Amino acid sequence: MSKFGGIDAGGTSWRCAVFEDKDSILARTSFPTTTPAETLARAIAFFNDHKDKGLAVSRIGIACFGPLAVNPASPRWGHILATTKPHWSGTDVAGQMAAGTGCPIALETDVTAAAFAERAWGAGQGLDDVAYVTVGTGIGAGIILGGRAVWGTMHPEAGHMRAPRHPDDLVFAGVCPFHGDCIEGLASAPALLARWGMDASQLPDDHPAWDIEAHYLAHLAANLVLTTAVKRVIFGGGVMARGGLVERVSVKAKALIGPYGTAAPGEGGFEIVGAGLGLDSGLLGALWLAEQAQS
Repeated sequence: MSKFGGIDAGGTSWRCAVFEDKDSILARTSFPTTTPAETLARAIAFFNDHKDKGLAVSRIGIACFGPLAVNPASPRWGHILATTKPHWSGTDVAGQMAAGTGCPIALETDVTAAAFAERAWGAGQGLDDVAYVTVGTGIGAGIILGGRAVWGTMHPEAGHMRAPRHPDDLVFAGVCPFHGDCIEGLASAPALLARWGMDASQLPDDHPAWDIEAHYLAHLAANLVLTTAVKRVIFGGGVMARGGLVERVSVKAKALIGPYGTAAPGEGGFEIVGAGLGLDSGLLGALWLAEQAQS
């Protein structure tokens, strides 16, 4: 049976695995995202070490943080573009992994790969039109319409949309170095830390942070539904592990859209749900990319 490599290449950490299929992980590791040279060297060493142990992979799928050049026709395919992650802008992730391992590479953004995994095995099963949103170090959305990933001039960067300020959040400047108070700048994990002085996991359930957080994420979800007509918006990432947050976002998003058109609740409209694959959405998305490229 063919073996596949998968990398969930996040802005905070990288996770690498050797798969036979989604239910059979033969080896895995994780490590912090540091410099490009160090991080890529550790990923390359993982696959080469396991090749020497009889676990050679036929292809590696990479679900990578971005912005990322994902169009295969682009001369910069596989490169990270201008990013908020220090030192990573311009890094040739696909090229360096291919050269270091000798394996063909399949690559997509982490959120688009996760969207495909959720559609195949998780909360998006049976649907051709879904969006997957991650809320963690950054905020991003992968959009699948008609069973195909959406990208044009670049891939979607929905986390950098603007939203009306919450009435109790009019002073905080936001943390996005490109846009200040875009949704990522106001609702990502670094934004929560900067605004409240503590990590999201330390904030009590009844803290006002969560109403503000749900406000911004609801605007993101409503905008996705109104612009793309997806049937389901799936939320994942570390911040969304907070109990009840997905439900709060759903209530607020549906109130924002109200009775308008076919997006209206009760009119065969949209749903907002949590990720069915949990924090493995990205890693399983990398496997999905490798399997599909092989077929």
